[in-house]
Amino acid sequence: LEISSLFSSQSNTKIQLFSDCCHIIRYMYIEPTVKMEEVDGEELVKKFAEEMEGMLGRKMKSVKRLAEAAEDADLYHEFNATLEFDYYNSMLINSVDKDGNAIELGGEFPLEENEHFNKLQVNTLQSDIQVPTNVYNKDPGILNGVYMSEALNDVFVDNFQKDPTLTWQYFGSAAGFFRLYPGIAWTPDENGVVTFDCRNRNWYIQAATSPKDIIIVVDVSGSMKGLRLTIAKHTINTILDTLGENDFVNVIAYSDYVQYVEPCFKGTLVQADLDNREAASLGQGSLCNQAIMLITDGAMEDYEEVFQEFNWPERRVRVFTYLIGREVTFADTVKWIACNNKGYYTHVSTLADVQENVMEYLHVLSRPMVINHDHDIIWTEAYMDSAAQSLLLMTSVAMPVFSKKKETLSHGILLGVVGTDVPLRELMRLAPRYKLGVHGYAFLNTNNGYILAHPALRPLYKEGKKLKPKPNYNSVDLAEVEWEDTDETLRTAMVKGETGTLSLDVRATVEKGRRVMFLKNDYFYTTINETPFSLGMVLTRGHGEYIFIGNVSVKEGLNDLMQPDVSIANEWTYCETDIDPHHRKLTQLQAVFRYLTGKEPDLECDEKLLRQTLFDAVVTAPMEAYWTALMLNPSGMDEGVETAFLGTRSGLMRVSRYVGIEKRVAKKFLSPSDKENIFTMDHFPVWYRRAAEYPAGKFLYYIPKEDTRGRDYFLSAPPHTVVIVFFPVCDCLPVWD
Repeated sequence: LEISSLFSSQSNTKIQLFSDCCHIIRYMYIEPTVKMEEVDGEELVKKFAEEMEGMLGRKMKSVKRLAEAAEDADLYHEFNATLEFDYYNSMLINSVDKDGNAIELGGEFPLEENEHFNKLQVNTLQSDIQVPTNVYNKDPGILNGVYMSEALNDVFVDNFQKDPTLTWQYFGSAAGFFRLYPGIAWTPDENGVVTFDCRNRNWYIQAATSPKDIIIVVDVSGSMKGLRLTIAKHTINTILDTLGENDFVNVIAYSDYVQYVEPCFKGTLVQADLDNREAASLGQGSLCNQAIMLITDGAMEDYEEVFQEFNWPERRVRVFTYLIGREVTFADTVKWIACNNKGYYTHVSTLADVQENVMEYLHVLSRPMVINHDHDIIWTEAYMDSAAQSLLLMTSVAMPVFSKKKETLSHGILLGVVGTDVPLRELMRLAPRYKLGVHGYAFLNTNNGYILAHPALRPLYKEGKKLKPKPNYNSVDLAEVEWEDTDETLRTAMVKGETGTLSLDVRATVEKGRRVMFLKNDYFYTTINETPFSLGMVLTRGHGEYIFIGNVSVKEGLNDLMQPDVSIANEWTYCETDIDPHHRKLTQLQAVFRYLTGKEPDLECDEKLLRQTLFDAVVTAPMEAYWTALMLNPSGMDEGVETAFLGTRSGLMRVSRYVGIEKRVAKKFLSPSDKENIFTMDHFPVWYRRAAEYPAGKFLYYIPKEDTRGRDYFLSAPPHTVVIVFFPVCDCLPVWD
């Protein structure tokens, strides 16, 4: 349709305004400093991977220091069954009795809000202790472990000083307590209960044991009814909760005959990801630790001939037995089965016994690692850090801690696991968006093919006013988001840790899936050494192949950058504000100003991005004067124009408001909460992305869904610089795609 047939004659001024804006932005006077650079995708993805390897390597060094300190502390600690020791219990700190005196295991524990730790109240000078409700907080084992691990406080603080980008550091004890740095006040649930048990966390389980093949065999005969069956089901679920994506599992029920709980998994082991674990309550397995979990209320015989034929003398498959209920008539037989197959016997008489008894099998499976002193470092899949009361996606690096005492060395005693968390957003900052172009992006996946970080991964949903994690949010396969890779060429190569390239024709969605763009994407991928992760990167043909480089003086650029109509992408990293605590409250624009004026010369800044931002500020500066002139000259501006704005690849925006907030129809538009229409870590604004694919010289009319009730839409033209005029439309005009 012709524009003239859609708009009233009054709207011609709007079109002219837009056209005039485009002609104002001129590069001629700085043309000698301008050049176009072709982006070398293969080199760029390797550079990103090296930077990520360096960042993750620093986290691994911190964890190694913690493991060494914990083992040395235990070596020189003598267990004291009568030890009396007051420690900071995170549930009780800063609590007083009715007389105003500090309660036992409480005491004064200074806390202050910290930007680096999600604005939580923390103590960066001291760790504190969390103990689950079902563990006695003054048990001799707990007291001795807490006393011994006091040696970690200095290491926590030293690690944080050496690497200020570290977040939570911790020691999870095999006895059940959790030492967390920095210290926080732990909040129980509405019933006053703390169910968090560090020994159930993936980082603990994966570090404490090698990958596992588990067959759960559950008795469903006539005697397994009522409470016994309830306890058996809870035992199965608790075992399944200890398994991760590196483990393999199946569940078999038996009475007079045998049946697979999930018929689709008959005769095989399946990867213990969340989907399969839920289906069970393919493949050959991990071929590492192998075990059978027998859950029954009694065994009439010991099946010695079966074990003699299939498992002895090597006893490669351990057998763990769980005797359900209060009846102990068959206890000796059930115990004999476990003890003669290198397993462990437990008696589970109530639901409260399940958690502690199930965890015992992990200690048994960890013994070969302890005896061989295999300090394997593990990385977890993506997860949300509930302990830190955060909905940010994290990965954890962890390492087992063993007893080095000579008298217990042959017993293989696991003391616990140390670790630290890595926010995935911080990792992805090392692949900045301005280097990837308007449609480009980077992503991470594990060696199991699951996404660690990807712009298309949306792990949260809204329930009322609260955001909650989606079910199975951390077991989304790469093939589910890069679905044009129908042969799974990309997925297979990245799972194998290969380096290479691939081109695909893709259909990219914008506006939350309501519109589609057809793009030609070049994929570049490589492994991140010393981790189970691979990095992928996408450059789109056209805008992703080249980058426009310009250069202006700092003085000139800074003058234009600090104008009131200018902003930059606060989610991007122009300057690193998270290293020095004094910088954490600075916005990115404040940090850039302080760095360029010499007030903060120690700030680490992206020189290339700063140079491009200053250049964009200078060449778009005439816009501010032009828009101001229109505002002062009512005859030059039609009624109804609310906002004029532009954006550049460096994340710079210029915004001129012609109407006050009280009269503005689109009040949310371009505000910090309007994530779709501003520069974020995940994407360029939607109007920028759509206009980038529009033919040169053509106008784009964009009608955001959330604004259609006010009948608002946008008029835009393609970049390098995108200029858009926004205005409400009268009832008589049509809405079209």
